[in-house]
Amino acid sequence: TIKHPVEYLVPYAVPPEDFSPGIATWYNSVCTMCPSGCGISVRTREGRAKKIEGNPSHPVNQGRLCALGQAGLQTLYNPDRLTGPLQLTGERGSQNRGTENYAPIDWGTGIDIVATRLRELKGKGGAVALLSEGVRGHLGDVFELFMQELGSTRLLHYDFDFPHTLYAANQQLFDQTQLPYYDIENSRYLLSFGADYLGNWLSPVHHGLGFGRSRHGQNQDHTHTRGRFVQIEPRMSISGAAADEWIAARPGTEGILALGIAHHIVKEGVYSGSDRDAWTAALAPYATATVAAQTGVPADTITHLADNFSSTQPALAIGGGSAGNHSNGVDTLIAVNALNYLVGNIGQKGGLIFNPAPAFGPDPAAHQASYQDMLELAEAARAGTIEVLILNNTNPVFTLPDSAEFAAAMANIPLIVSLSSFMDESTALADLILPSHTYLESWGDDAPVPGVGFPAGAISQPVVSPLYNTRATGDIVLALAHELGFDALPWNDMEECLQAGWRSIHERGSEDEPFEEFWSSVLQAGVWGENTRNNAQATIQPAQIKDLRVSAAEFSGSADDYPFTLHPYASNALRDGRGANLPWLQELPDPMTSIVYGTWIEINPVTAKELGVKTGDLVEVESSAGRISAPVFEYPAIRPDVIAMPIGQGHEQYGRYASGRGANPIQILAPIQSSTGGLATSATRVRLIPTGKQARIINSGGTTRELGRDIVQTTADSDAGHSAKLRSIPIMVEPS
Repeated sequence: TIKHPVEYLVPYAVPPEDFSPGIATWYNSVCTMCPSGCGISVRTREGRAKKIEGNPSHPVNQGRLCALGQAGLQTLYNPDRLTGPLQLTGERGSQNRGTENYAPIDWGTGIDIVATRLRELKGKGGAVALLSEGVRGHLGDVFELFMQELGSTRLLHYDFDFPHTLYAANQQLFDQTQLPYYDIENSRYLLSFGADYLGNWLSPVHHGLGFGRSRHGQNQDHTHTRGRFVQIEPRMSISGAAADEWIAARPGTEGILALGIAHHIVKEGVYSGSDRDAWTAALAPYATATVAAQTGVPADTITHLADNFSSTQPALAIGGGSAGNHSNGVDTLIAVNALNYLVGNIGQKGGLIFNPAPAFGPDPAAHQASYQDMLELAEAARAGTIEVLILNNTNPVFTLPDSAEFAAAMANIPLIVSLSSFMDESTALADLILPSHTYLESWGDDAPVPGVGFPAGAISQPVVSPLYNTRATGDIVLALAHELGFDALPWNDMEECLQAGWRSIHERGSEDEPFEEFWSSVLQAGVWGENTRNNAQATIQPAQIKDLRVSAAEFSGSADDYPFTLHPYASNALRDGRGANLPWLQELPDPMTSIVYGTWIEINPVTAKELGVKTGDLVEVESSAGRISAPVFEYPAIRPDVIAMPIGQGHEQYGRYASGRGANPIQILAPIQSSTGGLATSATRVRLIPTGKQARIINSGGTTRELGRDIVQTTADSDAGHSAKLRSIPIMVEPS
């Protein structure tokens, strides 16, 4: 027999507030696991968080929640959390794994070390840099005020997948600084150019709701007209698998295809605006035959897309993802926006609706760092002009290509302070770690971006008492501000800061409700909204129409040396790698391949046969910038000249569940930029080098192929011209 060790149930010595044994309590808050800003309801018992669900009242997710949001509990209870302040005692950047080279210190000492150095640098230009994940709401205001008081302009938010080209396209064509609301729910025909709206594009939970309602004819008008969906991308995403039609255009030509569709719409007289002649002249180079030759999409497909898009109302065109991540990404997304203008859906239900500015907080794009901005930050570090770098939950060492040499640049900064909750690749280079609470232990708020057509916001409240000796990010910054005597930041903690900010929101209302009741009602509901709209009209200047064109996409290396285009895509679960330390997400099967754990390389079976490789064979992927290795997975729904790899694995340091697992395709991306200065992540050419070795792929599913067993039988006679063997599921992309 096996005798298990005795375990004891130890009650709380000091019970949490509102503690009731055996009774569940629900708290409404905001999910921060990705930038979407979904509302959540957290179930707690005995002062411990037990389950996270979507808040039905929140307009973004309306009671639903993705797997990443559900896994938020594992950030709270993760055994690899940093549990208190640490100071480096060994050599910075040595080959430590974890906290071996750090010694515990108290919070007073940690705050004093940072405040003393900041006091010496106050007013010295950009000697202090604050590099954070994207932060909105009143915490964003706190960051701005703090850096202004220091006299530094180096406040940068860095998110790997921030849609810089989408912002630029809307600004250039429509003169709008906010992303629009894409009304998928009420659209009857959706053309998506690279935007995996069901996977990870902008706000996938909200888009998934809209997709489901449109697909089942459950739109707001209850017209019961089933929406149709078309996905254009080189590798089938989950949105492509759910679409009615999937089209594999050549990478980098999506914008050319959009202008080819626009050319046909104008040529057929569907568009009759006063500027029709200007559109005719601008679109003349994009005749159907010409576009078909450039994109690899047949001419009759282009014309039927144009006819369906212009005749099915309301119709909506969206773009992003891989289509926006080429060097011509801005051109491409302007071309997609032009389609919306030509069918008159701007400001219309089921179309593209301009969002008002966020109800509170700074402009979400104002401080977002592009790839070029990060290169300039690294150069400033190498030049010795940055004395202090404060990192807040961003990991540029992992999410920047090796060619950026960001880790080496950080070595030149005398003091690096990390506020991260986990030891990741960037935090491992810090001299001082002042770990933050998780979002389930913190006060905060958020105004979702993109918006939902009207101003909305929510307060994030602590649902449990802090588990460890950590502090909220805002409280750390406010403590530094108090030490430095910054009058612009008078609040003692973030709860007090939030109440001051929400008093201003309360004063905008017309009711006589006391603020305390207003505050309590927002906390209970978990959401606040305002019935105001952006009534801006879509106007395009003649000069913009005249300049409408899509330049050829730039790729690294020659097609002879590097015959394949690398298609790196954000994992639906791990995103840009932030979820890799959560075992629930590691064990979540990829929706298209059913693979769990590790990294794989998706190759068309035709390509695999030509290379003499098969599923499970280990190959090296080499670009002009580097080399990584991973096993092959034969994937029928991908162009033969494209290989795809998920982003998210390949961590060297990120806890026991993520470290040493898989490969990171970001490492080998070529340093090609779009016109916004953003990294063109779709612009890298690669070659594959078989190693002759095998690697096990852990797959929770079966196989989509018959393996010679003749399972699928012909259901019609030979004269009917129909066979159940048509390769629709899965789609096999043949060489063009």
